[in-house]
Amino acid sequence: MKIFKYFLCIMLFTSFSAIAQDDVKPEREQGHTNQNKFKQLYDEFSTPNMFRTGSGAPGPGYYQQQADYKMDIEIDDDTAKLYGNETITYTNNSPDELKYLWVQLDQNMRAQDSKTPLISSTGIGPVTSSSRAVKSYLKESFDGGFIIEHVKDVNGKDLAHTINRTMMRIELPKAMKTGDKYSFKIKWWYNINNHVTDGGRSGYEYFEEDDNNLYTIAQFYPRMAVYNDVEGWQNSQFWGRDEFALPFGDFDVNITVPADHIVDGTGVLVNREDVFTKDMMKRYKKALKSYDKPVMIVTDADARLAEKSKSKKKKTWKLSAKMVRDFGFASSRKFLWDMMAVKIGDKDVMAVSLYPKEGNPLWEEWSTRAVAATLKSYSRMTFDYPYHKAISVNTPMGMEYPMICFNFGRPDENGKYSDRTKYGMISVIIHEVGHNFFPMIVNSDERQWTWMDEGLNTFVQYVAEQDFGEWNPTALSPSDKTYPSRRGPAKNIVRYMGGNQDFIAPIMTKGLNTYQFGSNAYSKPATGLNMLRETIMGRDLFDYSFREYAHRWMFKHPTPEDFFRTMEDASAVDLDWFWRGWFYTTDYTDIGIKGVKKFAVTGTPNENGKKIAERNNRDPKSLVYFIEEGADGYEDAMKSATPIDGLPTVKEYIMDNFTPEEQKAMKTAPKYFYEVTFDKPGGLVMPIIVEYNYADGTKEKVTYPAQIWRYNDNEVSRTVASEKEIVSINLDPDLETADVDTTNNSWPKEVKESDFNKFKNNVKN
Repeated sequence: MKIFKYFLCIMLFTSFSAIAQDDVKPEREQGHTNQNKFKQLYDEFSTPNMFRTGSGAPGPGYYQQQADYKMDIEIDDDTAKLYGNETITYTNNSPDELKYLWVQLDQNMRAQDSKTPLISSTGIGPVTSSSRAVKSYLKESFDGGFIIEHVKDVNGKDLAHTINRTMMRIELPKAMKTGDKYSFKIKWWYNINNHVTDGGRSGYEYFEEDDNNLYTIAQFYPRMAVYNDVEGWQNSQFWGRDEFALPFGDFDVNITVPADHIVDGTGVLVNREDVFTKDMMKRYKKALKSYDKPVMIVTDADARLAEKSKSKKKKTWKLSAKMVRDFGFASSRKFLWDMMAVKIGDKDVMAVSLYPKEGNPLWEEWSTRAVAATLKSYSRMTFDYPYHKAISVNTPMGMEYPMICFNFGRPDENGKYSDRTKYGMISVIIHEVGHNFFPMIVNSDERQWTWMDEGLNTFVQYVAEQDFGEWNPTALSPSDKTYPSRRGPAKNIVRYMGGNQDFIAPIMTKGLNTYQFGSNAYSKPATGLNMLRETIMGRDLFDYSFREYAHRWMFKHPTPEDFFRTMEDASAVDLDWFWRGWFYTTDYTDIGIKGVKKFAVTGTPNENGKKIAERNNRDPKSLVYFIEEGADGYEDAMKSATPIDGLPTVKEYIMDNFTPEEQKAMKTAPKYFYEVTFDKPGGLVMPIIVEYNYADGTKEKVTYPAQIWRYNDNEVSRTVASEKEIVSINLDPDLETADVDTTNNSWPKEVKESDFNKFKNNVKN
């Protein structure tokens, strides 16, 4: 049943308010700055310029640098050392003159003199496990970090350079002008860390049973830092949490490993026929045309034989990549290897998995299928995946690089696995493969704005997980009708949003310095975007704008402002209030029903009505009068509102003195009038989503836009006129706004404990 927005009610209430005011001159208060939640974000945003426009698109003067690499890499499997020689060619596309270059040395985070272990607060409790005591207090530190043997120009002349922890400044013989290229060489080596025992984003895993290592290698070479229009050199130190800001370029990498190792990584394998056996080539050609299931390139039997061979010979795998920001690879004699083709746009992309036998049967069943599904979902939400392959490698961590990612999840020693293990593995694969889009292609600055890659990626991960459940129904357990996503739905962020404000930071905080990193950088931004898509903007407007952002900034370096501005530019939806509240503050949603007043209509003039009529030179009988429930005359007025033999209807009762035009507009006369007042104990403005439940069992859902709070940030009221009696009202019935306290969301008030309070009480107990 439609709710009639009875304008006469509003007019009359406004008149009552005017009469109540007297002519006493109020005392003037001090002025104040604009704290309105709907104030535009001009104060927070930088001024648009030739590099970045006010629409959020790259400007006519936009530029980015290029760094090309030629590398020779070798892994010494006996000593777990990595040796490298690289030539970097750097192109200055900026309008600036550069006197020096900055290079990132991420491995130095693990150097003996690293400051990273010293920035965390530590203490000693009354008891701890022996393993934790060894790891925390007694373990000998790992001898990591780059050993830089030389930095030279292409003619072999030494270049002056200064190492400051994880950054190295290289002095140029002559300043680089716009358009200049400069090539130089670095030779280095380092001890590869055991990332299972010593931590880290890459390294090796040792398998004692067969005495083999599985290498997942990244951040293994000195890498150029970003120089851009926003801050010049992005030479922020790497402390371990904040990830990377990197320029795009071309890579040619030769990787020498034991001859029985299998290698794959970023780029096209250019010497496939040299490193593949004849059987592997036949299987590979079959995989190129297999769209429905993966094809084994290296079988379980092949991998078991290789585990025992321990070859002392060497083999070089050559990989070449164009327009990538980084390079990673994996190498082991333990690998099983499967692939399948997936159609993306008008081309085929290979979905690939590498895993030890310890990953089966889970990985053979689901990994490559998860890769293929991810590429399809992300391409639908952004742009067609531009690279020729995407690789998932099984290792006890989750990390991402162009075309390759490392993902956890294994069955037990008997090959059994739970739904939790399966969903956990599929989700991490979706997430890490999804990083190919954010930030490997839409190349945001992870060192400064973690949420721009983790949050955006987690949002699309949620969409892809739901797609996966639809496309692969056999993946779901009988108890799960949809994929059990951990992040995305608004209700899943409530505990964090309503938590202790001493340990919550705004999303717009450098990742290294934020509390509750997972919730802040992953969950909250992902939830915010999902709320925009499902509740505030709608899917059509959101998806169009999100794709526009992805297309504008693919293979470029966007900032948060570029994202915010593009989403508004492409949708015609003013979202400054949302960006400010959700991203720049720690405000939370708490909207409640403060009160409900019920009124009846009567034609009997009252004193206020007579005053109004006198002021406006009108007949008092021509006005509409309301009596609140409980007041004298209310019951009589309600009786007159009911069509009963001998009594007039509401329309007949109040229409005598209405003009013909007014009578024509009044097609129906509602019997029930309500004034519903909403308050906002939480600081965050949000749409008010209301479900009105009627006496006849029907219900109606109405969404009042967030702008309803623009004049009053504390409480607002809505007048509801209805032919049917309202018996109850519920706010946010589908839990769309992350409301931290639902105990004030109903009328009549329901006596129940909110999920957040239940959680707090459980913690106390």
